[in-house]
Amino acid sequence: MLFVRDYLPQAPPLVDDAAGAVQKVVRWRTLSRMAEADGSGREELVRPVRLDPRGLVGPTRGQARGARWRRSSHGFYVPSSADPTDVEQRILEASVVVPPAGAVTGWAALRWLGANWISGIDRAGQPLPVPLLISTHDIRKQDGLLLSGEGCSPETIDDVDGVRVTSPAWSVAFAMRYAKTVRDAVITFDVAAYDDLVSLSELSSQLAAQSGWTGVPLGRKALPYCGENSWSPMEADTRVLWAMVGGFPLPLQNVPLFDFQGRHIGTPDLLDPVAGVIGEYDGPDHLRPEQRVTDINREARFRAHYLEIVVRSAGDPPDAFLRRLDAAYRRARRRRTSRTWTIDPPSWWTSTTTVAQRRALTPEQRSKLLKHRMR
Repeated sequence: MLFVRDYLPQAPPLVDDAAGAVQKVVRWRTLSRMAEADGSGREELVRPVRLDPRGLVGPTRGQARGARWRRSSHGFYVPSSADPTDVEQRILEASVVVPPAGAVTGWAALRWLGANWISGIDRAGQPLPVPLLISTHDIRKQDGLLLSGEGCSPETIDDVDGVRVTSPAWSVAFAMRYAKTVRDAVITFDVAAYDDLVSLSELSSQLAAQSGWTGVPLGRKALPYCGENSWSPMEADTRVLWAMVGGFPLPLQNVPLFDFQGRHIGTPDLLDPVAGVIGEYDGPDHLRPEQRVTDINREARFRAHYLEIVVRSAGDPPDAFLRRLDAAYRRARRRRTSRTWTIDPPSWWTSTTTVAQRRALTPEQRSKLLKHRMR
């Protein structure tokens, strides 16, 4: 599965105030720090309600059959103005059927916890079902839900903004174990690590504790290719293509380069620091004139230090990229120039290449040092 947003549009309002007082009663307003801090708009999501004969906190049976309400799941309803295609609205609607010892897990838990790159859409553009842990409880099968009989300890579950979700490490491990390919499993980890939800050590510990569980061999196979510093899902995808498919050395992710005077040259998407080969992924945003100018100047700085650059663009066939990468390695082996760059940062540089380093930043440091990362 691939759940990637090439851009992050502003979510439209999900509730129509003009629909009446009943909708105002059931409007779900979170007091979460997340909504207050980043304007996520969760206060506009609508929690499903059951039928109410009085029509005070839910629709009457007659109202539920009208145009102002829709059934979100068996026995639950939301105003028809609540957008069923909004990913967080879908997660919230699914969460109300979770049994007392269960939780939302997998990609949906990660999205609810703040994994911005996860959109809940598969490669074909279809919505992914919301995975729910139900353990031994019986829940009627419904469209849009993926029911798992797995269970976990209460310590693994947390209530976040009114939704019970499994911990980031558990959620990542679940999504990786049930991924269709190693490639998808790696992307799952990388997009979670992008928002500092999970580290490699935390994932390793989680998989080690689940020895013998469904899909653990796949998760372990993906683990060596996972990284904590991908800035987009396609960077992670290119890293897997580079190393697992192409057989080239596993490149570093977004490691800054410096000259010997400590000046920052640039931060390539991927880098083989031994061969001096750089890989760059150019998505649709790189076609914008101002971004293209930035890219040209950036590539010129790299070439001035005799680095070989290979660019992969959106829609680029994998075999074509690997042929260009192979040619770059062959050119690098013929190079006889002295190295003029290093990946060792100067003393004044604050590194942000690992989850632990980013978690240790103050809010002010995050605002300054991570502003270049697209959200």
